[in-house]
Amino acid sequence: MNIIDHLSVGVADLQAAKEFYTPTLDTIGVSMLAETKHFLAYGKNAIQFLAMPPYDQKSATAGNGAHICFTAQSQEAVRAFHVAALKAGGVCEGEPGPRPAYPTENAFAAYIRDPFGNKLEVIHGGFFG
Repeated sequence: MNIIDHLSVGVADLQAAKEFYTPTLDTIGVSMLAETKHFLAYGKNAIQFLAMPPYDQKSATAGNGAHICFTAQSQEAVRAFHVAALKAGGVCEGEPGPRPAYPTENAFAAYIRDPFGNKLEVIHGGFFG
């Protein structure tokens, strides 16, 4: 059983979030499973990641030190995620490559900031794959 039901990031514009997250997450086999006027919901077999404006209707801000890490099935998928994210308006926070300081052998990862400032990681060879 997973210990986390889902994760969400705050976004200022759902359409812009859709234009970023849909092609970026597609590179690792994650699809949009639900969309309402309040959120976008992504996952494989179940919703696990949401993009949504903050509930309190204040500005969406990125958490300092927080990030969400997505699992990729290969190093090529890590690279594809990075390329798609940049093409969709993301900003590079760490090129795809080996991460020898990580606690798992052969970790290969990349970091991106989405258009709203949220920090994302994609990894092959992490804790779960």
